[in-house]
Order: sequence, then C-alpha cells, then structure tokens
Amino acid sequence: MQEVCDTYLKAPERLENEGIHTICVDEKTGMQALERVAETLPMKPGLPESREHEYIRHGTQCLTANFEVATGEIVAPTIETTRDEADFAAHIKQTIATDAEAGWIFVADNLTTHLSEALVLLIAGILGIPEPTLGKKGKSGVLKSVETRKAFLTDPSHRIRFVYVPKHTSWLNQVEIWFSVLSRRLLRRGNFRSTDDLRKQVLAFIDYQNRVHAKPYRWTYTGRPLAA
Repeated sequence: MQEVCDTYLKAPERLENEGIHTICVDEKTGMQALERVAETLPMKPGLPESREHEYIRHGTQCLTANFEVATGEIVAPTIETTRDEADFAAHIKQTIATDAEAGWIFVADNLTTHLSEALVLLIAGILGIPEPTLGKKGKSGVLKSVETRKAFLTDPSHRIRFVYVPKHTSWLNQVEIWFSVLSRRLLRRGNFRSTDDLRKQVLAFIDYQNRVHAKPYRWTYTGRPLAA
C-alpha cells in the first residue's frame, strides 16, 4: 500500500520533470446497453426526474480506462465486447503509442490478464529485449509463472513498468473512483438504444470530463494539492 501511495504522490513531479506518465488502469465490465421503453420525464418544480423502470437489453460492453494521476484525465480508453489478455495487451500498446518515448508506470490489480504472457511479450518488445531470452510459459525464464512475469513487469529499471495493488485492495486504484462517477452520472440514468449508442455516449462523457474537470496539480510531500 505504501508503494502505491508513494507512486501517486510522486506522479505530478515525475510527469513535469521527467515526462513519466503514472496511469491507473482497469476494466469496467458488464456495462449494459439498456433502452427504456418510455422516455425519461425531466424534473420540474416539486418533482424529481422520473425514469421508466422497464427496459430492453441490447447487450454489454467493457470499458478499459486509463486515469492519468497527475491530471485527472482519461487517456486512450478502449471499449470492446471482450476483455481477455490479448485485449489488455492491445490496450496497453495503444496507450504507450500516445507518447512512445516517454516513461510509463501503470497501477493495476492482480487480475491474471494484467500479468499475462502477451503483456510481457509486448513490454519486452518495446524495450528491445529479445523474445528468446524470456523463456517459455510454464517451463522456464521470465514467462514461466505469474510470479516471474510479475517480477519482470515491476522491474524498476524498466522505462515501462507496473505497480500492483495488494490483493483485495482494488479500491486503491484511483480509476475506480472515476468508474463510480461514470456509473452515477451516466450509466444508471442513461438510455442506450444499442451497444454502439452506449459506446458513443461513454466516449462523449469522457471527452466532457477531460475538458471540464481534468487539470494539472502540483503536490507537496505532505500530500496536499496546490493548483498549478
């Protein structure tokens, strides 16, 4: 927990002085595209907004989001129907491509897709580490087990590395706070006529949040934010 908190505390300074991004990453699964059978009635004096309780299901989507700790911005989000290890590795690749030469620190939980062979191969490739030196999954080397892959991904000498929250402490991941905002302000109140409509509304909400709410901060080492 101390390592995670220290990572957050140093994020603004690292971004400003070294160009290192500190990113909280996680998936929000099972976002339902629910279409209300009747239009929501807006609030008026003396009455709250009234929402229809019957709905039509149009399927689900999974959002993988990156919360930039230093600015509060959501960077390079991905919305797909699945969330396997290939999806997560592709998401990380897309994120790093937004600033390819920079340093990256990703804060994540211990889900196996966050510690996968595909992710190790991706990071090794970007860092110029030859694939044959990594061993073989289940048998030898870096790829042998979850523990060996985790040791590689958390190596502090790497330009791109991961910091994993302890087990049962997903609440330490700051993107979870943002997911709560998304649920309260959009998903629970929304009306989505298709999964494509859901995707468009989520991306529009992210764009709005980034424009209106995200801004840089400087932090003292007492942990109190000072507006830049």
